[in-house]
Amino acid sequence: MRTIITGTGAYIPELEIDGRHFENIPLYDEKSNLIDKPFDETLQKFIDITEIEKRRYASESMTNSEMGKIASENAIAQSGIDRESIDYIIYATTYGEVSKSGNADFMPSASARLKNKLKINNRNCITYDMIFGCPAFVESLILANNLIQAKKAKIILVAGSDFLSRVLDPYDRNKLIFADGAGAMVVQAKTSTQSGIIHSNTICDNGEELDYMWNGTSLNKSYGQDKLYIKMSGRKVYEYALKNVPSAIKQTIDEAGLHIDDISKILIHQANAKMDEAMIARLFKLYGKDSYPHDIVPMTVQSLGNSSVATVPTMFDLINRGQLDNHRFATNDYIVMASVGAGMNINCILYRMP
Repeated sequence: MRTIITGTGAYIPELEIDGRHFENIPLYDEKSNLIDKPFDETLQKFIDITEIEKRRYASESMTNSEMGKIASENAIAQSGIDRESIDYIIYATTYGEVSKSGNADFMPSASARLKNKLKINNRNCITYDMIFGCPAFVESLILANNLIQAKKAKIILVAGSDFLSRVLDPYDRNKLIFADGAGAMVVQAKTSTQSGIIHSNTICDNGEELDYMWNGTSLNKSYGQDKLYIKMSGRKVYEYALKNVPSAIKQTIDEAGLHIDDISKILIHQANAKMDEAMIARLFKLYGKDSYPHDIVPMTVQSLGNSSVATVPTMFDLINRGQLDNHRFATNDYIVMASVGAGMNINCILYRMP
């Protein structure tokens, strides 16, 4: 029995936000000191570090679950399934529905809202929320595979969506990293096949790493301190990811009895282009290689930003539909999907294309 991806979908918001969108608001450093530098200098340094020049924001009239619905509808349509046959909906999200004022909203759950919007009447379609930081979509796929291997389900909808533009501190330069978006996959149980999810691994470091990303008040102490925003210790996240993600990916490949030379694509969470490139370079060094073919690592962060749980399924969908540069999937390709994020959590899936 193998878990096969039979449909994919994504929602990329229409609003394209470039750096000029942020130039009229003063920025503060981590110690709440005003950054007394020309905005152009701050922006260029940010682009040099992350390569993020643009990001996508959802409109004020949009909701997080509506983004998830659009991506899910696309995945369901491509898979050709009857939506009433879905056994589970697993919804990866960081803030749930998230109100216009930026409050996280999980009642009712994001997955229940999604089922409602999809007009699924099947009472035996079970809804789960996966709150696992940016790696939540990959972890949802791992959970879906476990349910299928345990013969608890035959068809599962996995969705991931975050509306991060509503939880950004306007005075924090880290706001330039984050974006909105949604992705979805339909996975099904298939017999008599060598394709599908081959192997996976998850690591949870929740000691001192717990506070590398958190919710906190504005860096501008004269701004309302009654609201919480997404916060990040960028240096610590970078060092943690560079140290731990390459070995986690290698472990997954090795345990499957494969080699890095067998891998066609590595879809890594689009957090920061420089960080992602450094992690891949270190992964190849673990195999004794001083360089890597850059077409093995598709990138979207430069133009879409970091949309959290949506980055991996969005990339997969774009490639699946032939819409991401010259990247393509071919039958029997081995694909790695890997993520790192708040917690700190890391996960990795090895998938063989049908």
